[in-house]
Amino acid sequence: MGFLNSAWKHGFSRQEIDHALNNPILVHYFDGYVIVIGSTATGTLLEIGVNNENNVFHAMPARKKFLRKK
Repeated sequence: MGFLNSAWKHGFSRQEIDHALNNPILVHYFDGYVIVIGSTATGTLLEIGVNNENNVFHAMPARKKFLRKK
């Protein structure tokens, strides 16, 4: 899995992002990317954007709109 520079914007480490991706709670599918909701080892819920090329482009604390199933 690759990481684009934008993935680091909110200060989360690769280990935190990897942990959240390996422990998904919800996945939202969009055209060209997915948003994965998962938790860090300390329990912080993250929303992580992964494009179709398998690159993480977004990682930030999960927003309410992504904590609901559509």
